[in-house]
Amino acid sequence: MAQKPSIPKGTRDFNPEEVAKRNYIFNVIKQQFEVFGFQPIETPSFENSDTLMGKYGEEGDRLIFKILNSGDYLSKVDENLYNQKDSNKITSSISEKALRYDLTVPFARYVVQHQNEIEFPFKRYQIQPVWRADRPQKGRFREFYQCDADVVGSTSLWQEVEFVQLYDAVFTALKLEGVTIKINNRKILSGIAEVIGAQDKLIDFTVALDKLDKIGEEKVKEEMLGKGIPQSGIDKLQPLFSLSGTFESQVSQLKSILSTSEEGKKGIEELEFIDKAITELGLKTATLQLDVTLARGLNYYTGAIYEVSAPKGVDMGSIGGGGRYDDLTGIFGLKDVSGVGISFGLDRIYLVIESLNLFPETITNTVKALFINFGEAEAMASMKAVKALRENGVSAELFPDNKKTIKQFNYANKRNIPNVVLVGESELASNTFTLKNMSSGDQQQLTLEQLIKALQ
Repeated sequence: MAQKPSIPKGTRDFNPEEVAKRNYIFNVIKQQFEVFGFQPIETPSFENSDTLMGKYGEEGDRLIFKILNSGDYLSKVDENLYNQKDSNKITSSISEKALRYDLTVPFARYVVQHQNEIEFPFKRYQIQPVWRADRPQKGRFREFYQCDADVVGSTSLWQEVEFVQLYDAVFTALKLEGVTIKINNRKILSGIAEVIGAQDKLIDFTVALDKLDKIGEEKVKEEMLGKGIPQSGIDKLQPLFSLSGTFESQVSQLKSILSTSEEGKKGIEELEFIDKAITELGLKTATLQLDVTLARGLNYYTGAIYEVSAPKGVDMGSIGGGGRYDDLTGIFGLKDVSGVGISFGLDRIYLVIESLNLFPETITNTVKALFINFGEAEAMASMKAVKALRENGVSAELFPDNKKTIKQFNYANKRNIPNVVLVGESELASNTFTLKNMSSGDQQQLTLEQLIKALQ
């Protein structure tokens, strides 16, 4: 007996209903991206390894899927290296390409490669799958879509303000109320590291701090100690763990904590600008909240950083995030091109909307009417009507086989097709169509023109 086929852990098949719901989210996000003036691009699903490696920190690099070279990839490996049985040492010899980890680094590569064709500031959006060799769990997959919007070529903080508005616009359009847009600034984190005497361990500090909501305060402190951050410095962090209150009150406390750090004070100024602008412009459904423990473990952020939380009561991680990266293109040779961008976590947004029952009922009704097949002559008359309906923008189809009527009706029910059209002997004789609503059971006899209007 043949073995039952399966798919890799952390990947999924999507049935027609799921695809329709995902497309609904895609379309809402895409529409808002374009309303805000972003232009679409696409990049390859895999990149050269040296494009991706070293851009996401040590933890990110471990999660990049490497692609084995074609052919006899082991033949080019040095024998002494091979005998060491150390996969990390031979990876560069057997794998020159990797699946993209996110859309931001490939975008930076795109900007550098096409810089002479781009008008700056360049506003782009990108909706494509990415891959991470992560441990699969609820809301976390190895293959998933990201929906990104970025601006490069401008240092203006109005871009940060606009991204807060964009998040609000998308979640308002999705009717997802109660979303919290958390914001912090890497300059503030750098300032804190400076104040506690851990400037040389900024990455270790931020990676540990970013885990606060996952592992708790004590575990974060243990990890910092393990990375060589002194206990005296960790003690100075205590006010940070309990920082709360309004945006303004937290900023006030931060000014006291960071009074000796110029870098930290610059971060506070940037946050104040964004908060003031958003307060004046207003948000429809989202809330902007300062979270000084928000670090986001990616090394390339240099200014504002965002993370979006689902409404209270929904057990889900972040459903979006992003930030400012002043020197990302510099790693590819293009200096002084600042960028800022955000990402929407499609799969988690899907799960949140599903759990709150917010998907419109009509999005899975792709076919408006099914014509019942009563025989060859009736089928031909039905196909002529189907053609006319399609030409008028109405999705319709004929059941292909002349089976029992009850089986055809059951097929319409299982596919949630709202209407059936009957073309029997009497309809053929009178050149009419009987339209039956599957929900109410109501029937009406119509001409073709009337049928088209009724279904449009």
